[in-house]
Amino acid sequence: MNKVVSSAEEALKLVGIKDGDTFMLGGFGLCGIPENSIIALRNSGVKNLTCISNNAGVDDFGLGLLLQTRQIKKMVSTYVGENAIFEQQYLKGELEVEFVPQGTFAERLRAGGAGIPAFYTPTGVGTPIAEGKETKIFDGKIYLMERWLRARVAFVKAYKGDRYGNLIYRKTARNFNPMMATAAEITVAEVEHLVEPGELDPEAIVTPGGFVTYIFQGKNYEKRIEQRTVRPRLQTK
Repeated sequence: MNKVVSSAEEALKLVGIKDGDTFMLGGFGLCGIPENSIIALRNSGVKNLTCISNNAGVDDFGLGLLLQTRQIKKMVSTYVGENAIFEQQYLKGELEVEFVPQGTFAERLRAGGAGIPAFYTPTGVGTPIAEGKETKIFDGKIYLMERWLRARVAFVKAYKGDRYGNLIYRKTARNFNPMMATAAEITVAEVEHLVEPGELDPEAIVTPGGFVTYIFQGKNYEKRIEQRTVRPRLQTK
């Protein structure tokens, strides 16, 4: 089945995005984020979104673009320390935030894709994360119950994909994108290289095409570095 669409904008029309939707957006920091889909979401004007993402981008890139335009109502995230707009909106009570430990976040996504509605973890026991959540004792140790994460739509970014939706990720971009692709009703994948079926090594495919609803060839990727750290240049005579 050919799942190719021409652009992020066409994918959004087919998805039928609406105010109040819940989206998953892949990536780790600024690595492997669905840049084209985020810009299309901003330009669509859709608002009151709940965004499930490891991070919130930076002030003028990634999900920071949707925070600038106040299209996000709630963030479910693990790390948001690089975004001043996020900080301002949160401290003013304008943005609802659900902080999740990063390992728990990954497992909640995996559980969502595997059809496991809840699981127990020792992470967060005795902290504010545990407030209002069920706990149980297993083998003399307290564990906290966490619910799966699911969404209507997931936007993911891959290095290569074919017309059937099979995806291969590159290095750090493999974080969170594969789990999100399985945990949504509709998955939209943007790729750097769109190839014909049979061109991908079957042993290298991470996300089978059965999980992908639409796929398109992305463009104009900036691939910014969130924090650039370099050593002083050595002085030579």
